[in-house]
Amino acid sequence: MTMTQSSPLARGRGLDGTTLKLIALGLMLLDHIHYFFAFTGRIPDWFSMLGRLAAPLFLFCAVEGFAHTHSRPRYWLRLWAIAAPMGLLRFFMQYGGVFVRADGFYPQNGFLSNLVLLVPIWQGIDWLRQRKFARGAAAIALPLAWPFLLIGLYGLLRGDGGGWVLETAVAAVGYSVLPCWNFIADGGLTYLVGGVILYLFRGVRPAQLAAWGLWTFATEFGGVYLALRGTAGFAPLQMFTTYYEWFSVAAAALMALYNGRRGAGHKRLFYWFYPAHIYVLYALSWAVCARLGQ
Repeated sequence: MTMTQSSPLARGRGLDGTTLKLIALGLMLLDHIHYFFAFTGRIPDWFSMLGRLAAPLFLFCAVEGFAHTHSRPRYWLRLWAIAAPMGLLRFFMQYGGVFVRADGFYPQNGFLSNLVLLVPIWQGIDWLRQRKFARGAAAIALPLAWPFLLIGLYGLLRGDGGGWVLETAVAAVGYSVLPCWNFIADGGLTYLVGGVILYLFRGVRPAQLAAWGLWTFATEFGGVYLALRGTAGFAPLQMFTTYYEWFSVAAAALMALYNGRRGAGHKRLFYWFYPAHIYVLYALSWAVCARLGQ
């Protein structure tokens, strides 16, 4: 069943894209307050539990944004222009110890890098639907194969005595200029598959949300439970108190309320709030950490 013009959502009820993104923004802020200040012991876990809904909502809105944008190259470039510097900074933090908090913590947020990889995959799906098979297959395969190609390049440099400078440069590229999905701590392959599912079933909302929800629950609950059930000290109740990544399934309820309308937009807010709030919160947490002597 698809959404028809006679349905309540099609008549303007429900939530438009801007409202969904504002909800996601608020939930993300709660999640990141917990992420950066959990070390104080004063931020409740429910901040992060509610925050599990943020990334799926942004992903859903990105699917809609990509489908409706007037220029897909510019859409991708805007994402890349923010994701690449963030990835490079994370590389320097992780491997160079630059700007790392006194307790060894540094932000690993890389949500936008997932979208940088998903946009060409979504375009590849459209090309396959248009029977442009070679172009479509390449657009889908290259982002997925890139980590393996990078490993091969890294091996060649080591074998040829390329030196640590070239090796480091290749690794930095994998974090920033051409991000590798296996380098992304904030998402990765599971998240990419979820984005593909949302795009493949975009025209049929019930099937879209059911397929995405089943995939997310199977990986974030089923996969995690199977991996942990034989671990000493693990109790099933921890799936609701400690390993609650699967709470993201609840985002489907808000996705179901989407009425197909863009809303007010606020494009610049959503693009720049993400990096701005990450580094402001990190700077504040650094000051608190220093004050507490950790």
